[in-house]
Amino acid sequence: MTNKVLIRRATSSDAANILQLIKELAAFEREPHAVVVTTADLIRDGFGDQPAFVCFVATHNNDVVGMAFGYPRYSTWKGKTMHLEDLIVQEKQRGKGIGFALYKKFIHHAAAMKVRRIEWAVLDWNQPAIDFYEQTGANVLSDWRTAQMDEKAISQFINNHPDANI
Repeated sequence: MTNKVLIRRATSSDAANILQLIKELAAFEREPHAVVVTTADLIRDGFGDQPAFVCFVATHNNDVVGMAFGYPRYSTWKGKTMHLEDLIVQEKQRGKGIGFALYKKFIHHAAAMKVRRIEWAVLDWNQPAIDFYEQTGANVLSDWRTAQMDEKAISQFINNHPDANI
């Protein structure tokens, strides 16, 4: 067997490994029980006729050891953009350049799509990631805050504000 790491586009057969990486990242980000997506969700949403996301995986000796996972967005200011949702390498495989190779593959993919911006979020306490991104030329913004609604908040909003013609 070879020690070479291969970066390739994920296939539906990678879904279980992708989910394991998502769970590993959630644990690292101190939210180990927050993952509700399933392998079936990933297969349905990412590998059909209209995939909701693109995923690149890193394999070492045929084992998936990392991924870059993202999706297209549209900015009213910039036009086509890409969002990098997750960039993760298994802890035991870190420090070998695999994360950089995945990051590079994602950026090349986005550039081939002619996007005007790539964006992602990074936790303010994850200084190694912040340093990595800044060293690659990324601007880590401190003046924007991420806003989210979870399923409960969405449901409460809909209940409090039913759709009606104005």
